[in-house]
Amino acid sequence: MNEHLADLEKLRARIAGLRAKTTDNGCTEAEAMSAAAKVAELLDRYDLSLTDVELRDTLCERREYETHHNKRIPLGDCIVAIASFCDCRVWREKGPTGEPRYVFFGLPADIEVAHYLTELIDGAVRFELGRYKTSADYQRFRHKDRHVANASFTLGMVTSIADKLTAMKAGRDRVNSDAGRDLVVLKSAVVDAELDKLDLKLRAVLRPARMVAPEAYGAGGVAGASLAIDLGGPKTA
Repeated sequence: MNEHLADLEKLRARIAGLRAKTTDNGCTEAEAMSAAAKVAELLDRYDLSLTDVELRDTLCERREYETHHNKRIPLGDCIVAIASFCDCRVWREKGPTGEPRYVFFGLPADIEVAHYLTELIDGAVRFELGRYKTSADYQRFRHKDRHVANASFTLGMVTSIADKLTAMKAGRDRVNSDAGRDLVVLKSAVVDAELDKLDLKLRAVLRPARMVAPEAYGAGGVAGASLAIDLGGPKTA
């Protein structure tokens, strides 16, 4: 168990190091997604180092994510894919100040990676939106329509990233299964059992229909697809 805790601290230290190079000090979108791919590799390596008993004995934790930004990014259209990518659960709740926040719940390493991945995607979408606003295509929108263009671009981008994360997750699970470990079933059983103990009253909320500018949505989709391809790029040691 002491070795297990030491490995967890090493993983957290690696994430802290990546965060210092990316979200804390600014980075390009390609660097952000490359870092995310590296974290996923580290997480899989960490999971495979644990025995089934160690996984079952690990206590679940929660980790909140708050954007602290004035401009909203539709992370809700990507947050479930992030949670699934990290084998944890997620819900939205109001914080002490009334602002909505996302809560990840799962094994400690998983929620650490989920929080970091959300930071990366949030930052990458904001970066790409800023770049899109300087494009000739964006300038063609009338001023009164630009808020729709902004929302459409970010929605297209996070939707594209969510699709790619889902595909990447399926690939990771196949690799782990071929190695003889069905980690998804085991971890899901642990997380769901701990979640039941919280006796939360979670409910699904239907989202209102949104007005979308097809050109901006498509541009966001292209940006998201390119980032997600970087996310699945070559792994380094």
